[in-house]
Amino acid sequence: MNTARGSSSATPPANGLRGAGTKGIPRARREEQILAAAMDEFGRHGHASASMAAIAGRVGVTKPMLYTYFGSKDGLYLACLERVAPRLVTAIEEAMTYEGPAAETPHRVLSAVFGVLEEQRGAWFVLYDRTLRPGTDLHAAAQRHRRTIDDLAASGTADLLRGHGNEDPLDADALKHVWTGTVGALVGWWTSHPDQSAQDMTARCARLLTAIRG
Repeated sequence: MNTARGSSSATPPANGLRGAGTKGIPRARREEQILAAAMDEFGRHGHASASMAAIAGRVGVTKPMLYTYFGSKDGLYLACLERVAPRLVTAIEEAMTYEGPAAETPHRVLSAVFGVLEEQRGAWFVLYDRTLRPGTDLHAAAQRHRRTIDDLAASGTADLLRGHGNEDPLDADALKHVWTGTVGALVGWWTSHPDQSAQDMTARCARLLTAIRG
């Protein structure tokens, strides 16, 4: 699936956080600010190239404060990962178990994914970050969530084919790869079109799926 996006010379404030004060803000609110800025930074540049100084600057705090709250750069990345991955898994599961036509499941899943990512599209690239080194705790943590989503995709594509009388496991595996690549590509396209809302993307995908089905 899609991975960390290319770096940008401009670093806009995360959710309007530039210049936020350092005093008089409850810890929970400060953590929210840091996580919002970090999600965007990790999503844009990947864990390997993300800058703790940039994150601190966007929130208006010092680097030591980031370490006080999250312990390390790895700890901050894990906090971002655990913030987005379970929400994506839950949304996909709910879309797949919704009592509706099986043929509409792909559209429901896409709508669910867009809904979760509406406020921070870069969160997708936190989960699918290729800068994570295999064998590290960070890579293992991301892989666990990816496998869960991959298993849901495998189940969904197999069910879809089964509904058309096709139980070939290789067909199902091939379609799963097509599906997961498509979802990643659509999210990647969406991030480059910030004017498009989740609702816009849901409607667009409905049109595209209809055209594909013929």
